[in-house]
Amino acid sequence: MVSLSPMKFDLLHKDPKSSARAGTITTDHGTIETPIFMPVGTAGTVKGVHQTELKNEINPDIILGNTYHLYLRPKLDILEGAGGLHKFMNWDRNILTDSGGYQVYSLSGRRKITEEGVNFKSHIDGSSHFFSPERVMEIQRKIGADIIMAFDECTPYPCEYSYAKDSMHMTHRWLKRCINHLEKTPLSYDYNQTLFPIVQGSVYKDLRKESAKFIASVEAEGNAIGGLSVGEPAEEMYEMTEIVTDILPEDKPRYLMGVGTPINILENIALGVDMFDCVMPTRNARNGMLFTAHGTINIKNKKWENDYSAIDDMGITFVDTQYSKAYLKHLFSANEMLGKQIASIHNLGFYLWLVGEARERIIKGDFRAWKDQMVKQMDKRL
Repeated sequence: MVSLSPMKFDLLHKDPKSSARAGTITTDHGTIETPIFMPVGTAGTVKGVHQTELKNEINPDIILGNTYHLYLRPKLDILEGAGGLHKFMNWDRNILTDSGGYQVYSLSGRRKITEEGVNFKSHIDGSSHFFSPERVMEIQRKIGADIIMAFDECTPYPCEYSYAKDSMHMTHRWLKRCINHLEKTPLSYDYNQTLFPIVQGSVYKDLRKESAKFIASVEAEGNAIGGLSVGEPAEEMYEMTEIVTDILPEDKPRYLMGVGTPINILENIALGVDMFDCVMPTRNARNGMLFTAHGTINIKNKKWENDYSAIDDMGITFVDTQYSKAYLKHLFSANEMLGKQIASIHNLGFYLWLVGEARERIIKGDFRAWKDQMVKQMDKRL
């Protein structure tokens, strides 16, 4: 039996030439070193990666699960029967679940949003379902993640100012309902859970400021920034992030949801963000795109068929030193499943290496110069 204790954030180092920070988050499932990238395990699995490889080769302190997908399949009674998502998927480290707000947003024509909540149809079988702030809190209790998200509406891009404003205020009202209901809903398992509220406001400066101030006033143990990386230019993302991180409390972790490319991650670390997630490393890997410190590789290209050098000369993961570019190119040409697995492990390993190296640079005090150089290097197609 683990002891129940609240989440704790320790801010250990600040970069002298940017807003980058290095810290630790401690929960009942262990310590998370920040900045951190969370591999996305949408339906109780990081696609194409065995848990043994995830632990031993990629080695994240935390992964992400998705409330919407887990609610629909395998369904809550199955997860409860297993003792929660940790035990169901044999993962003894930290898990964060999003609220399902983004997935509901992406359903567009299959959902209807009201003040009470969201009626939507399953993408699996068309069955009807309803998510309210209260229901989402109950669902996340049963899934059992260490960090859970408040129910919000993720606005599209572009978005009219009036819609963004109304949506933001509804998200704030929903947050109050989440907090009130969570206090009445007992823990499902023998460890604590921490709620993160979400800043919204689309790409409007005044709305982002208003939302960040409201979220900060709640005094949650951590805070998230949502509604970005939905199609807006990167510069607008950075501008909104900087506005929000200037307002959110320094002594709480900041999570930028759904971001992004390796360059996006470094630039947002420089703006004071601590936590990231994105499907890009695994999704792109399955399509043959590899991220490296020197730029991106399309391993399907003919140029790699006689290249017997290692996948990555930095040897970030075990697979990088065991297999050549020529072999990986062959696997993709032959449509062998192993090719997608190797590429997925490489990309996730690279993302975890990147945030780990960023952390070391913050501690050493030379993050800004290193970040600027890395951004130049990675912005190339090899």
